[in-house]
Amino acid sequence: MNILFVCTGNTCRSPMAEGLFKKLLAEKNITDVSCSSAGLFAMTGDEVTPNSVKACERFGVDISGHRARRITSFVLDETDKFVCMTFDHAASLSLYVDPDKVLVLGGGIPDPYGGDIETYMMCANSIKIALNAQLEQITAED
Repeated sequence: MNILFVCTGNTCRSPMAEGLFKKLLAEKNITDVSCSSAGLFAMTGDEVTPNSVKACERFGVDISGHRARRITSFVLDETDKFVCMTFDHAASLSLYVDPDKVLVLGGGIPDPYGGDIETYMMCANSIKIALNAQLEQITAED
């Protein structure tokens, strides 16, 4: 199963979700699920924000090598489930893919872009909590 975490620019929330989810999959010894991330309006090649890197490091996750990518038709075609950071992201995606393949993480994760490290830590913690709570829903085959 291929899971795609989706946000706006693919430099904050979705890379953090991708990194934290990969760690969760390893901890749970789940090997038949892969994940990546992309942004609806990403500038392909942009670096992840420094505070996203710092926040994830505090959870033992290294996302420093992440580079943003924009959602393309190829990405849409190779994805089994889309995990969005907001209901607006989900609504946009649902125009192009089966809405049953789209869900919103944790009822929505606010964008920390431009915030201080505490803002990013709260965001990463919210993502981690939501990933744990929705693990079965995220990995369920439809």
